[in-house]
Parts: sequence; structure tokens; C-alpha cells
Amino acid sequence: MDNQITLKEKIGYGFGDMASSMFWKLFGMYLLFFYTDVMGITAAAAGTMFLVTRIWDTLFDPVVGAMADRTSSRWGKFRPYLLYMAIPFGVIGVLTFTTPAYSASGKLIYAYITYSAMMMIYSLINVPYASLLGVITPDGRERNTLASFRMAFAFGGSLLAVALIEPLVSIFSENENPQRGWQLGVAVIALICVQLFLLCFAWVKERVRPAFVQSASLKDDLRDLWQNRPWWILLGAGVAALIFNSIRDGATLYYFKYFIQQDAAFQLGNTKVTYSTLYLLIGQGANILGVVLASPVGNRIGKKNTYLLAMVIASVGSIAFYWLQKEQLVLIYVFQLIISVCAGIVFPLLWSMYADIADYSEWRNGRRATGLIFSSSSMSQKFGWTLGGALTGWLLGYFGFQANSMQEHATQQGIVLMLSWLPATGSLLSILFIILYPLSENRTALISKELAVRKQQLN
Repeated sequence: MDNQITLKEKIGYGFGDMASSMFWKLFGMYLLFFYTDVMGITAAAAGTMFLVTRIWDTLFDPVVGAMADRTSSRWGKFRPYLLYMAIPFGVIGVLTFTTPAYSASGKLIYAYITYSAMMMIYSLINVPYASLLGVITPDGRERNTLASFRMAFAFGGSLLAVALIEPLVSIFSENENPQRGWQLGVAVIALICVQLFLLCFAWVKERVRPAFVQSASLKDDLRDLWQNRPWWILLGAGVAALIFNSIRDGATLYYFKYFIQQDAAFQLGNTKVTYSTLYLLIGQGANILGVVLASPVGNRIGKKNTYLLAMVIASVGSIAFYWLQKEQLVLIYVFQLIISVCAGIVFPLLWSMYADIADYSEWRNGRRATGLIFSSSSMSQKFGWTLGGALTGWLLGYFGFQANSMQEHATQQGIVLMLSWLPATGSLLSILFIILYPLSENRTALISKELAVRKQQLN
């Protein structure tokens, strides 16, 4: 098989996370708001639902990873999942944003069922997709580049979702029916996601083969993972970073609706662009800029140092956000840009480090468990959003939030804390974890060379 990573393949790989991220952004920024202000579920009940459903789903990710490791087909181990799960992904996504004509308790049960199904389908397509990074190429620098393509397209997908969803909801909300607007608006995005997954399947190749005969024992693979110190450290750093992002994202619409209390920023034809949409668009554009910077800066000063620098700046900026007043919109947008650039730098580095950990595990244990290793990245992502999403709902309830009504001053200040000090605790915790991360560029290069020698000896 041709070992050259073409531009088409890099773009195709990026399409996969573009599809995932369009829905993930809807979940992170809009789903809690949809549940409270459209479907009519209380914030505290929605927060508890996020925790309960995502705990099971988080534990499901390693199962998918182990299953993918043991998959054998003419398309490889991981690509078949992109083909077979693309359409279910889109269908369940639309059902998640559908409001049934049920009682309050019936709606909550419906939310539990559809959101649980959505997260399981997400695992079945996203864990194998993430694992592809470990088998497209063994080269560390190419992995940095692929991870940057992935995250650039991911944030591009998030940008597209944010740009489309509110105008689509407005267009489809006939007779002031936001429930119909959300269902049909999400359906448009779902069609885009299905096509992107299919293109990713068609354009990407699997090249890396194990240096050793694969163990059929899941028990051995799980024991190796349990004893993998770099994996535990990166898992903690990823969870903390995602708590940082999920609280900020989940509180954004509440911040602008109930604290800033301003609506349209400007008109584009018959469509109004709200201040919250503009804020989110700036954030997604800045994320893309951060992704572009991640590979050259990471290759120059190292992944670990780049991660630390970005998270320190994000922490300081987030804390400073607390003192911004509602009239200081320009500064609010400036701080959003700075923090989002740093967040954009962090995530491609995390994915690239997981690929390094897969090599480290094979070098140390004599077995390659790429899917299981990368399932932990999806697991950390979901667990971080689990805690962040649950905390967002619980905090809103704690601060006395009541949907679609004027909020007390204490509630408004609580929402401000959810954009500043509270997410900063997650970023500071992530810094503490990554300080302990032991795999330097020199060490990973030596591991890669030794694995290459072992493969030659086997051949």
C-alpha cells in the first residue's frame, strides 16, 4: 500500500471529525438550552440525566475500542464503522432534538432514551474514527499534521453548526413553533454529517500493522491499559480540559440571554445574528487558528510545553473574564478569542499524544491495542462533558435559575462564574496532570524506531 499521505486523505480524515463535531457542538452549546427553554425540562433534571446517561456511555467506549481492535475486514479494522454507522448517527441526532407531545415526565423519559442512544451511536462511529490516527501513519510529525487537519475541520464543523443552527431554527419555526424549528434545523445538519462520514470512509487508508502477533485476550489488553501510566495522566488532563470547555460552552446562551440581555447584533437579509451567535462564531474561528498553530509550535517546542503554555493563558484569561461588565462587549469578544485560540491548540496535541501512547503500549507490552487506547480519548471527552454538562445544569439550579423569566442578581452572578472562575478550575487541574506526562519527543522517536526494527525482523 502507498505510504504517501496525500492532501486528499488528510482532508478526508478531517471530514470525519467535522461530522462528529457538528453534533458535539450542538450537544455542548445548545442541548441543555433546548431541554430547558424548548422541551420544558428543568435544568437540574437535565443535569442529572447528562450524568446518568453519560456514565454508562463512557464505560461503553472501551468496549467499542476493544471490538474495533478485533475487527477484520477488506476495509481494515476501523473504517467499516464509518460506513455502517453514518446513517444511524444522523437519524438518532434528529430524534434527540425532537420534542414529543408527552407529559413532563414522558418528555424526560424520552430525553433519557434518545440521548442514551445518540451517545452509543456516537461511540460506535467516533471511537473507530479516532483510532484511525494510530494506523494511518507511524510518523510522529505526520500524526501532528493529521491531528491538526482533524481539529481544524472539527472546529470548522463546529463553526458551521453554530452559524447554521439559529438561522435554520428561525426559518423552520412556522407559526412561532420553535420545537419544529429545532427538529428540522438539526435534520439539515444531520444530512451534512452523514455525507462527511461517507467521504472520510472513502478517502482514508489504514497502513500501520502490529509489530507482533495480536493477543486475542481482552483481559491482557485491559491489564496493559491499567498499568499504562502515561495513559492515566493524559486521561486526567483530557477530562479536566473538557470540563473547562463544557461549562463555558453550556453557560454561553444563558450568559447572553439572562446577563447581557441583548438580542440581535445585526441583520443579514431577513436573518438576525444574535450577540451569542457572534460570540460563538468568534470562538470557533479562534479555535481553528489555535489548531493551525498547534502543529508548528508543538513541533518546535514540544507537545507538552505547548499544551502547558496554552492552558496557562486560558486559565488567566478565564479568571479575568469575571470582571468584565455587560456593557464591555468588545472586551468580552476579545477574551473569548484569546481563550478559544488556546483551547484550539490543546486538542490536536491530546490526539497526537494518544497515538504516541499506542506506540508506547506496543513497545512495552508486545501487543498493539490502538482502538482500546483511542477509546480512552473518546471516554475522556465524554466523561469531561458528562461532569461539565451535569455541573452546568446543577449549578444553574443551585443559583436559582428559572427558564424564560427575569433572573435574580445572584443568579446572574452565578452565570458569570460559569464563564470564568468555575471553568478555570478545570484548566488548572489539566495543567497539573500534564506536568506529570513522561513521553517527550525524543523518547517517542526512539520507541517508533525500535518498533520499526522489530517489524523488519519479523518480515
